Amino acid sequence: MNQYGLIGYPLTHSFSQGFFNDKFLAEGVDARYDNFEIPTIMEFQDLLANNAELRGLNVTIPYKEQVMSYLDELDPVAKEIGAVNVIKFINRSGRRILKGFNSDVIGFSRSIEYLLKREHRAALILGTGGSSKAVKYALNKLGLKTLSVSRFPQEGEINYQQITKELLQEYTVIVNTTPLGMYPNVDAAPSIPYEYLCDDHLLYDLLYNPSETKFLQLGKARGAKTVNGLEMLLLQAEASWEIWNEAE
Repeated sequence: MNQYGLIGYPLTHSFSQGFFNDKFLAEGVDARYDNFEIPTIMEFQDLLANNAELRGLNVTIPYKEQVMSYLDELDPVAKEIGAVNVIKFINRSGRRILKGFNSDVIGFSRSIEYLLKREHRAALILGTGGSSKAVKYALNKLGLKTLSVSRFPQEGEINYQQITKELLQEYTVIVNTTPLGMYPNVDAAPSIPYEYLCDDHLLYDLLYNPSETKFLQLGKARGAKTVNGLEMLLLQAEASWEIWNEAE
């Protein structure tokens, strides 16, 4: 039986295991999908050694960047983004090759492009982790200017205290890529001035558990359009399956 799975830490929030095992059952696929909760990326090689039937992995927080140094090859898009959330296991002349891809770009792009209006020309990206890199890449491809927000900003980024009313009048799309508000810490939310939001704003949270985070609640209360990350999850999961089954 072929084996697939998810690596990350923690994984209590993830829907992927249920999604894929339900898919395998419904489609008669002889495979299973397991969660591999590893406290450090250094356990990754032991995981590979102990699971010879692995044919593919998804990667989530906090390993989308760290896992790259363990891979043999990178898809050009994943390389440009600098983050991987799909690993394909390739048998090449009897040798197991691990190749990294990024299906977050596909899932995010397809889930937001039909929501974008004329007033949505610039986006704030909250967080600078692996998921934020895919979001930035996708938004730029869709024609939006982007600005990243971090607690510890690097060159070209800002901190949360620099988000002003004037800035929010220009940046009408706000994407949360941080884990703030994820179950069970449902009362947490990114520290932005929600009082300056209005019905021109689109708030997108990559989180999907809970279905409406505090970030989205606060935005909705000011009239903003809000969307969670569930559709992105489903779309990127389907893209993962396509990657794993695509002939080399």
